[in-house]
Amino acid sequence: MDVIREFDPWSDPLCTCPKKYGFNPYTGCPHRCIYCYITSYIPRAFDCRVKKNLIVRVERDLKRVDKRRVISMSNSSDPYPPMEAKLKLTRACLKLFTREGCQVQVITKSNLVARDVDLLSRMRCVVSFTVTTLDRNLSRKLEPRAPAPERRLKAMRKLSSAGVPVSLRLDPIIPGLNDIEIERIVKAAAATDAKHVTSSTFKPRPDSWHRVQRVFPEATAKLAPLYFKHGERRHNSRYLPRELRLELMKQVEKACAAHGLTFASCREGLQELTTGASCDGSHLISRKGPS
Repeated sequence: MDVIREFDPWSDPLCTCPKKYGFNPYTGCPHRCIYCYITSYIPRAFDCRVKKNLIVRVERDLKRVDKRRVISMSNSSDPYPPMEAKLKLTRACLKLFTREGCQVQVITKSNLVARDVDLLSRMRCVVSFTVTTLDRNLSRKLEPRAPAPERRLKAMRKLSSAGVPVSLRLDPIIPGLNDIEIERIVKAAAATDAKHVTSSTFKPRPDSWHRVQRVFPEATAKLAPLYFKHGERRHNSRYLPRELRLELMKQVEKACAAHGLTFASCREGLQELTTGASCDGSHLISRKGPS
């Protein structure tokens, strides 16, 4: 089975991502983010494990991929789980991508990515960091085993200082929990010399809704009517009313404009707010030539 595959947005017409590949060096993610959607389709989703014969399969897949397309790693399982510090499988894959002249987008919540600054600074790449809150107490509840937000921001600064393009994923925004931090998070990202922000609202599936509900019963009691009475269902996800999603995304766009970053929303159907050349920040790769 291929490990580098066509990026599949579940045929969602709201997805505006450019054509790209998806690649996950690991199966499952140990961060245990309570809002995570992967538990709806990955067995033992919070149990991180290595893909069998990973390097052999990557070398095989690289013979057929279109080098004009970005390889996005990872859209389901963080490519820098704690075990990566020892195993260095993601690093080995980056070396292969460098050799083949691939364009790569790294999506992570881990500061461990800064370890590979020597490779990333020579690649055609962008590193996108997810930061949902600057409040450590809230972060511990939302993302129990992910590195602290300040460690991610420090890694963003290190990569930016080395010439690696960096973007922020302010995702998800959950009204009543982290929406009051929008401007602060964007400002903090701008201070690391990030260039672009991708943002979206929380779109719960049954499993993620129940987890958030257990941890934040009061907040979800207020959110429930917005999702289940006034919102809409798309595929297996619940969406806030469009007016509220528009209001929240406008707040992010305004903060980005104030701090000199471009902006795009993710699967919101609000392209009128987009100021970046791509929704996912992959356009930043073109600012760097091949090594």
